[in-house]
Amino acid sequence: MPVRLKSIVVSAVWFCLFALVQVASAQSPNDACDLPKNLQAVVEGKYPATKIVTLSDLNEGDKQLFQKEHDDSCPGLVKVDFYGDGKPTFALALTTKSHTLPTTKLILAHRAESNWEVTALDKADGPIPVVWSEKPGEYKGVYGKKIKSARPVIIFCGYSSWAVLYAWMNNRVAKIWLRD
Repeated sequence: MPVRLKSIVVSAVWFCLFALVQVASAQSPNDACDLPKNLQAVVEGKYPATKIVTLSDLNEGDKQLFQKEHDDSCPGLVKVDFYGDGKPTFALALTTKSHTLPTTKLILAHRAESNWEVTALDKADGPIPVVWSEKPGEYKGVYGKKIKSARPVIIFCGYSSWAVLYAWMNNRVAKIWLRD
């Protein structure tokens, strides 16, 4: 009987360890919003007192819209081949940690050689916007301006009222309002 009990206990321990390893290795909901460690340090140094927008930062309506359109993606981070050079590039929506009147900045981080080049593209006050990428193509703004991009574009969107598209064209960032 003791040998049988011992094998049951050992089996139970192995099962628990296996389950713990599976849980530990599974991605948490925040993994989609994690930056590479070396970029995280650059962003924290350049934009202190900010954080990447997560689902918990959005109001319920915006959260539902984002999840419907983008599944389990991070609303404040998207990897995009913006410059068409295949080097790591991220668009980040960084918001202040204050929920009274948050300011959210759209940041572009591009890995050039061994360093990250980090540039602010825009900012928005008030309700927290989200960021995502769309395929290359032709886009028409609300004021009639058109952009035909050969590379993926970035969308910075305040669901309640506005959306702006950014594209890399002629060695500069072009911008049109999709909704105002």
